[in-house]
Amino acid sequence: MRRSNVRSANRKRNGNMDAMKLQFRQSTPHRLNLFPRNSKQTFPTSSRLNIVIYASVAISAALFCYVFYKAMGDWSSEKRKFGIVIDGGSTGTRVHVFDYVVKAGVSEFNFRDKGLVSMRVNPGLSSYADDPDKAGRSLERLIEFGKKIVPEELWGETEVRLMATAGLRMLNLSVQDRILDSCRRILRSSTFKFQDSWASVITGTDEGIYAWVVANYALGVLGGDPSNTTGIIELGGASAQVTFVSSEPMPPEFSHVVKVGNASYNLYSHSLLHYGQNVAFDILQESLGSTHSQSVTRTTTQTERVNDPCTPKGYVHLKAPSGSSTQNSIHPAGNFSECRSAALTLLQKGKEECVYQHCHIGSTFTPKLEGSFLATENFFHTSKFFGLNSKGRYISDMMRAGKKFCEDDWLNLRSMYHTLDEEDLMRYCFSSAYIVAFLHDSLGIAMDDERITIANQVRDIPLDWALGAFILQNTQDHPSWINIYVMSDSSRLIAFLIIFVLLMAGAWSLSKWRKPQVKTIYDLEKGKYIISRVNRYS
Repeated sequence: MRRSNVRSANRKRNGNMDAMKLQFRQSTPHRLNLFPRNSKQTFPTSSRLNIVIYASVAISAALFCYVFYKAMGDWSSEKRKFGIVIDGGSTGTRVHVFDYVVKAGVSEFNFRDKGLVSMRVNPGLSSYADDPDKAGRSLERLIEFGKKIVPEELWGETEVRLMATAGLRMLNLSVQDRILDSCRRILRSSTFKFQDSWASVITGTDEGIYAWVVANYALGVLGGDPSNTTGIIELGGASAQVTFVSSEPMPPEFSHVVKVGNASYNLYSHSLLHYGQNVAFDILQESLGSTHSQSVTRTTTQTERVNDPCTPKGYVHLKAPSGSSTQNSIHPAGNFSECRSAALTLLQKGKEECVYQHCHIGSTFTPKLEGSFLATENFFHTSKFFGLNSKGRYISDMMRAGKKFCEDDWLNLRSMYHTLDEEDLMRYCFSSAYIVAFLHDSLGIAMDDERITIANQVRDIPLDWALGAFILQNTQDHPSWINIYVMSDSSRLIAFLIIFVLLMAGAWSLSKWRKPQVKTIYDLEKGKYIISRVNRYS
């Protein structure tokens, strides 16, 4: 009986434990169920979300491929373009109309044939100093000329820029602003693409750098080894510029780094305002009446007389120098050596104020000249008049030709060059002497130095600083394919990019929303981890 009772008790105990085990097993699926909904409810929802995500990614990828294809097509296609630069010089205003193509994101220029056409009007913008409001009207003929060259459908995308030089730099700022404002009004109404900041007075340094750029572009060395470049010396009407690659340490105000492609050039560039040929001649004429002038010899008679060594004998001056305080008469002396000395005195004025190691002209720092040089503008025009070779012993040839001209009789000269304006003809005596004083006596270039080449163009490309400005504006920063597309069709690209971003953001949000939020708990009773889902909104 006792054993039977024990067995019975054991059976009851075992039965209760089995019931507990069974109850535990029945509750286990509930505790381990990660998703309270049955699989029939969950599966379709998950599939739909996956379809939406995949569709969003596919559409975004398709849009991106389309944009890329269009951009690459625009990048590799050839597009014809035009550009206009107006050079506001001291003696006249000239418009340059450029016809070029952009291919594979790179501008290709043709400054020969019809790739560059120009037109000039006189006088220069600085002549409107007394009536600045009329300056803009002088541009009207130039604008109409540009419209004849640029197809009408391209007017709205063709940029026009006005860059004024030494003539305006010599005026006070208020007059400069009034002249520029007058020009801006005309340019804004031109139907060409224009911004007010595109009409400005450029520095003489920039003018020199632009001239250096076009010179080396024409020589085919721009973008290459700096040691293979050629310097440039310009002699304009109101200023002169000297620009070249220098290896010498320079004060920061004279050192300028220009980057073209992968090449970097450390340039010395400086503009010598008031040292242009025409202004220097005017200063010399004014100094003739000064008792302190070191450039002339004065002989006082009953009517005060001033000797002018830079004018051939026999020439009759129509007016007395403005610097004279009494009624003077000028006596043409026609002496090349004295004219050269007078020119050198002008070039060395202020040299005593030099604070640098080298001051070849006035108080301006000038490093030692390195490499070969092109001499342009009035160097070229004077050489052409005298029929000198562009290469060789240029300075010594100029000195001989100038000496012969200055010391000849005016009547004989007038007969030989009867087609020229008399005042223009007379000035060649000063021009020749000034060039020798500038290159040899000031810059220290030897008389027989063959590094100097006189040129107004190289390989049929004009050595005009405006071309250099245009080259730098279009080649310094080569845009990538995406920038090309942005510039050519920005509104469409922006719309595609917005859609692309929205679709990708939507796909990311959906993927985050459908991902369950879970927590992991270690069950001590079972000795294992249990994963359960957490309501994301709780």
